[in-house]
Amino acid sequence: MVLITVMVMDFATTASHAERAAANQANSLRAYYLARSAVTVGMALLVQNARMAAATNAPQVDSFLSSWALPYPPMPMAGGWASVSIVDDARKIDINQLVGANGQVNPQYALIVGTLLDTVGAPLSLLPALIDWIDPDSVTTQGGAEADFYMQLMPPYAPRNGPMPTIGDLSMVRGVTPAVFERLRNFITTAPTSQININTAPPQVLMAVAPQLAQTSGALQEIMKVRLTQPFTDPSQISELSSVSNMASNLPSLFTVRSDYFTITGLGSFAGARTFVYATVRRNGIAPVLLLNWSED
Repeated sequence: MVLITVMVMDFATTASHAERAAANQANSLRAYYLARSAVTVGMALLVQNARMAAATNAPQVDSFLSSWALPYPPMPMAGGWASVSIVDDARKIDINQLVGANGQVNPQYALIVGTLLDTVGAPLSLLPALIDWIDPDSVTTQGGAEADFYMQLMPPYAPRNGPMPTIGDLSMVRGVTPAVFERLRNFITTAPTSQININTAPPQVLMAVAPQLAQTSGALQEIMKVRLTQPFTDPSQISELSSVSNMASNLPSLFTVRSDYFTITGLGSFAGARTFVYATVRRNGIAPVLLLNWSED
C-alpha cells in the first residue's frame, strides 16, 4: 500500500508538472505571435508616415514628432497585450564604416568611433579590436585580436573579417563585456547610414561626429532644444542657430533630416509569458518596407 501510494503521488506530481509546462509553452507561443503582430504594426506606421508626407508633397523629415516615433501604449489583444517601439538607425554610428571597401582603415571614422567610445565611457582600447574584427586580413593590429586569439576561447570561433551583419556581432569582439555591449548598443548600428539624423541623434553621437559642438558653449544644448518643438527640415538650418553660425561651413554636410533604416521592437505578453521580436527594416518610399533582419528573444 505504501509503495502504491508513493507511485500514485509521483504520477500526480509528474502529470501536474507536465500540465504546467504545456501551459507555459502555449502561453509563450501566444506571446510570440503577439510580439510579431506588434512588429507588423510598426511596419505599417513607417509606411503610413511616408504616405502622409507624399500626399502633402512635403519632404520626408524624421524626428521625435514623426508618427512612428511617438510612444504607443500597450495594445490589448486576444487575452494578452502587445507593444511596439521604433528607433531610426540614422541616429547611430555605422560601425562598419571603420573599414573602407578597399579593406583599409578609415582614419576619419576611426576618430569618430574613438570619440564615441570615450564619450560613453567605453574603453578606448576596443578600437583596434573592432578594426581587426571588420577588416578582411588576418594581421593583428596593435592591441587588437585576430583568429589566433578567438580560436583559443571556449568555445572557439573565428572573427568576422568583414562587415558586421547585426549589432549582435559586437558582443563577440575582444573586450566587449555584457556591460560594455549594453552601453554601446544605443549608439552603434550596422545599417549603412552615411549621415547622422540631426533630429534624433543623441548628444553622444552628435559630439562624436562634430566635436566642435561640444567645444562651443551652448551649441549642443540649442540643437537639442530647437529640434524638440521645431525639427530641422534641412541640415543647412543648423548654421542659422546663433551658437553654431560661426562654426565650419561643412557642418551641415555631416547630417541629414531623414532616416531610411529602422529597428522595430515588438513585445508580446500573455499570462505572464513575454517575448521580444526585433526587426531591422528599410523604408521603401510609400511601398511596403523591406525586412533586412529578424531576431527573437
